Amino acid sequence: MKIIKIILIASICLFTFAAQAENTTMTRSEKADKVFSDLFASERTPSPTDPEFMEILQRNIFGEAFFVGNLSHQEREMLTVVALTTLQTLPQLKAHINAALNVGNSPLEIREAIYGCAPFIGFPKTLNAIDVFNEVAFARGIKLPLENASTTTDKTRYAKGLEIQTKLYGDEVKQAMASLPSEYQQAIPDMLTNFCFGDFYTRKGLSIKQRELFALAVLTALGAEKQIPAHIVGALKAGNDKPTLLAAMVQLTAYVGLPNTLTTINLIKNTDATNYQPIYD
Repeated sequence: MKIIKIILIASICLFTFAAQAENTTMTRSEKADKVFSDLFASERTPSPTDPEFMEILQRNIFGEAFFVGNLSHQEREMLTVVALTTLQTLPQLKAHINAALNVGNSPLEIREAIYGCAPFIGFPKTLNAIDVFNEVAFARGIKLPLENASTTTDKTRYAKGLEIQTKLYGDEVKQAMASLPSEYQQAIPDMLTNFCFGDFYTRKGLSIKQRELFALAVLTALGAEKQIPAHIVGALKAGNDKPTLLAAMVQLTAYVGLPNTLTTINLIKNTDATNYQPIYD
């Protein structure tokens, strides 16, 4: 068994080295061709109206960003889906839901990533994205509705949500609301616990680690600078590391723009990751 394991590890290392060597010799255009084919199961063709702009776009996204950091194609496409959901760029969202399925994400994972945007962007925009997901699902013969992913009831959502929230964020929201009129001192923290953590973070389909990474992507797309530092810490506690967060920002730049991602990158840079031990794997 040890010999087989050694051979397997050596084979993986050799494959990885070969892939890295290939990546260093390929041009941006060649890299873009390969990634585009993986995502969309078709060859890149010039735009009949704006070939120069589309070439710049595709070389930046598929020929550069996809080769920065150790994110998988599955992770990159999920990040793209939540960013496009946040931005409500629905034609592009449709293409990337298809791409997310093409590279191996399950329908449940994609649906849950979209559902999880609701506490951050609201229900109407989330419903728009759900409609796009359902359109793709029908076209691909995916049976709807998907399985029920809820793990809570009205009686348990608060306790289960609070358990997750407390591990990641303690009671900082409750403390921050302590100066409000008495009616709101508990009502607003409870709303956050029930809505965000109780209704969504408790659901099956995605890990807490994934949900926190996607939350950071949504907040970056929104430019929600005040909330981002807490969610960087939450993402680290949930089991992500700084290189993953930075790679996610590089992936998002072409979709949400440099100002927003550079803001988050600087906040990540200034966060001491050694102070936060992962709680979730």
